[in-house]
Amino acid sequence: MKTQKPGLHPRNRHHQRYDLPALCQICPELSAFLLLNPAGEQTVDFSRPEAVKALNKALLAFFYDVKQWDIPDGFLCPPVPGRADYIHHLADLLAETCGEIPHQANILDIGTGANCIYPLIGSHEYGWRFTGSEVHSQALSSAQAIVNANPGLSRQIRLRRQKDPKAILCGIVHKNEVYDATLCNPPFHDSAASAQQGSERKRRNLGLGDRDALNFGGQQQELWCEGGEVAFISQMIAESAQFAQQVMWFTSLVSRGDNLPELYRALTRVGAVKVVKKEMAQGQKQSRFIAWTFLDDDKRRRFAARAR
Repeated sequence: MKTQKPGLHPRNRHHQRYDLPALCQICPELSAFLLLNPAGEQTVDFSRPEAVKALNKALLAFFYDVKQWDIPDGFLCPPVPGRADYIHHLADLLAETCGEIPHQANILDIGTGANCIYPLIGSHEYGWRFTGSEVHSQALSSAQAIVNANPGLSRQIRLRRQKDPKAILCGIVHKNEVYDATLCNPPFHDSAASAQQGSERKRRNLGLGDRDALNFGGQQQELWCEGGEVAFISQMIAESAQFAQQVMWFTSLVSRGDNLPELYRALTRVGAVKVVKKEMAQGQKQSRFIAWTFLDDDKRRRFAARAR
């Protein structure tokens, strides 16, 4: 009997332990990174970045029909189950407005990264159309290569370069465009030193030594920014007021619950009409995203009608 993973969204495809033989069949390179844990069970060698990348390739191919996926060395290699959870909880938020999960929704992924993970999952699970923004040219090229390599994705996913590294929404949301929601995984740390300490904690939690490489990688803009996630999300909140009539729900992950009060104050200052918090969990790891809108209930219903 396969072990159930606690806390994941009911529609998440990753409730069971990984079926490693099936994953290796679809991605043979994964087999080189398997080992036995102390209980004698086969598992993935998570201390090796190339193992995590091979696991992601296998998961995306097996569950999401993404047959060609790769990222350059050193870029963030995200855990797929947790990213899928954000997509499913976002679908629930949209369903609360639309009456059902919309399948014609337009979603803006802020900082789509070299991995393009949210558009890949969301387009497969719900047929959503994505615009992915990215400030890093190499990350944008990597994401575009993934889209180009998989038939059909170019109809679902378009990518845009954020030319102003100090802007988030400005320059990305064009005049007369409308989005049902934004999603964002903001840089968590407030400095390179903080990011390094976080990497060391991750290694210790995995039982790895100091010589072991950071397993999930990550570039500077993926891991930290001045002021950390509070500063980033606060800027996003400030900019969102300029697009109040073009986006139904603005959302962003918030890694630390302690940061919520300051973000709620920022939302009050810009006049958000409604603010929602969605709690998520993967095993012992707790996470959440916040969502805000400038549209009242009636306007949201009219806005949502076009996405059904």
